[in-house]
Amino acid sequence: MGQSGPLVNFSQYVGARTAAALMGLFPVNANLGTARAVGSLMYHIDKKHRKRALENLRASFPGKKEDELKEIAERSMQHFIGLVMDILFTTRMIHIETWHHYVHFNPRLPLPAPPPKNIADSLRLMIRGRGCIMLTAHYGNWEILGYALATLGFETYSIARPIDNPLIDSWLLDVRENRGQIILSKRGVTTTALDVLEKKGVLGFIADQNAGPKGLFVPFFGRLASTYKSIGLLAIQHNVPILIGYARRRNDRFEFDVGVQDIIYPEDWQRFPRDHYTDELHYVTARYTKAIEDFVRDDPSQYLWIHRRWKTRPKTETPGTVQGVG
Repeated sequence: MGQSGPLVNFSQYVGARTAAALMGLFPVNANLGTARAVGSLMYHIDKKHRKRALENLRASFPGKKEDELKEIAERSMQHFIGLVMDILFTTRMIHIETWHHYVHFNPRLPLPAPPPKNIADSLRLMIRGRGCIMLTAHYGNWEILGYALATLGFETYSIARPIDNPLIDSWLLDVRENRGQIILSKRGVTTTALDVLEKKGVLGFIADQNAGPKGLFVPFFGRLASTYKSIGLLAIQHNVPILIGYARRRNDRFEFDVGVQDIIYPEDWQRFPRDHYTDELHYVTARYTKAIEDFVRDDPSQYLWIHRRWKTRPKTETPGTVQGVG
């Protein structure tokens, strides 16, 4: 898709800033109520994305009734629109004196899970200055994770795709970097993921994108999904742990539970179970993908079911067969 011209970009930017200013006249939770209404409207009129969400949900939850799947799909669209409101209010609401009113660190890991881990373990890994990788998915409010950590003084680097409109992209980057989070993919930045890990920094990824035909295929909700190899390769190359976490919305409000679903340590892949996985990279990729699946299952309505996670299919796929995750 080609980029729009300067006039279109400027018009979109002015429209977005005007809408943001108008919404700023109302409390954030009132705006989230409006967002849910808009999301419901989208669900009913946007046939293409409604169909895609329901197809993904039917394949992922074959035991659920159709009415329940439709409710999840509609709630997912409501949640997606609510993220726009979150972004507009994040810098106003969250700072060092107020963050604890809106961000709640979940002290325990949902069970079942390989051995119990929690937020304290993750914070210790970030504090010790030996480097680590943080992963999340298009779930809950993925932007809040890096922003909250930056507010607390953790220097984190995140990979993010630039928005096509450079004016809107610059505006949203200001929001993301307001408390010190550093976005590596922004225009003009020369620091790379390798640089961050070589300097023993904290590197963040959204780890549930379709990786295309060159990706590594691992199970995700009962189907093989093409997954980027780069995350596992970086962790193995630099011998750093991988933290898989989430920020889940509480009760349709601007309030979030932050939790850690799993931590993969270097010693885990160095002794991976060879009866289940082909190599270290396969083990790491399958395990963090399974962790993402586990926290999505806790509340599937907060996952972005409209994106094409399973678009690319393996050439050798046999319908109805999936390699399991041990």
